[in-house]
Amino acid sequence: MRLFALAIAFCIPALGFAQGPKEREPFELAVDQGVEYLAKSQNGDGSWNSGRQFGGFGNNGGQRDPAVTALCVMAFLSSGHVPGEGRYGDAIERGIRFVASQQQRNGMFAASQFGMTQMYSHGICTLMVAEAVGLMPDRRMAESLRTQLVLAVRLIRSAQCVLAENTGGWRYTPDGRDADISVTGWQVMALRAARNVGCDVPAETVEKAVGYIKRCYDPQVGGYRYTRYSAVTVPCTGASILSLELCGKEYHASDESLRAAGYLLRKENILNQARPHFFYGIYYTSQAMFQIGDDPGKAGENKNPNNYWQIYRQVLHFLLLKQYAPKAGGFWQSASADDNMAGINYCTAMAILALTVEYRYLPIYQRGHESDEREDKR
Repeated sequence: MRLFALAIAFCIPALGFAQGPKEREPFELAVDQGVEYLAKSQNGDGSWNSGRQFGGFGNNGGQRDPAVTALCVMAFLSSGHVPGEGRYGDAIERGIRFVASQQQRNGMFAASQFGMTQMYSHGICTLMVAEAVGLMPDRRMAESLRTQLVLAVRLIRSAQCVLAENTGGWRYTPDGRDADISVTGWQVMALRAARNVGCDVPAETVEKAVGYIKRCYDPQVGGYRYTRYSAVTVPCTGASILSLELCGKEYHASDESLRAAGYLLRKENILNQARPHFFYGIYYTSQAMFQIGDDPGKAGENKNPNNYWQIYRQVLHFLLLKQYAPKAGGFWQSASADDNMAGINYCTAMAILALTVEYRYLPIYQRGHESDEREDKR
């Protein structure tokens, strides 16, 4: 428990009696530095580079990556900045336009047909377009984005696996033949964001996704596997909790999700940069714990006596502000090989997205059951 104790010690603010404006928290200052770094690292055409050819252009990697660009745009939006306004308005708008320019005739958001990262890129880009569609100051551009979003959602629906035990999930390519939790999580987020802005997402599509996610649950461990027969991982557990929370209020704070949240808080499961997928894990676990929140339970039952988000927030801030603090200049960098291959822009965007989940500026950061309640009242 030493790491957990350190997280609490570092992140609980000291009491004070000074009057005046509330002092900004360290994470807020770090977020400001991070978005400033991203603004400076943007390419002239509106794109951001990855650390390798992660679905983008170029033989030497790291050039004009649609998915990394989408993550960077969402980092700005999540921090409270909007396209066409303020200090970063132009950068955001150019980033959105770049991603929009990468959509192919079949609806895929990607630079080209490029193997294992197709559906990763598509899910991330579709999510960003859905989040941004109502924010564009140019109404013609907004309508164009909405048309592109409809095509993107259609591709996600057609790519959902229909084969045997993997039915309901998604995999690397849009052929619908396989599935894993990592790719599935991005598609579920994209579909939820698209539904939030009025796109048609059939209940059957959601129900099948839920079925696949539940089949990846390991009742012995309390977490979720990457695929049905692989090992439980922290990032996939976070992605699964979040996906279920976004699929409907009936899945909010279920017994299974609460047990998985407890799995994430175990000392041996706290994320660190020596393990693969550190920033991916931070991104999903922060959102998962925020969605679980401190809900007292269903029908008055005391099913959730712990405030999972407040506990995890302390760990998150310790990791991203103390143990793995941003470098001079405001960017985050990882010791994990896969994070380094994705690049500094990716790491920085993911850190910002994790730290700003509580701002709720992104529609996807609204707690899922609250969004469902708003829809029920329409």
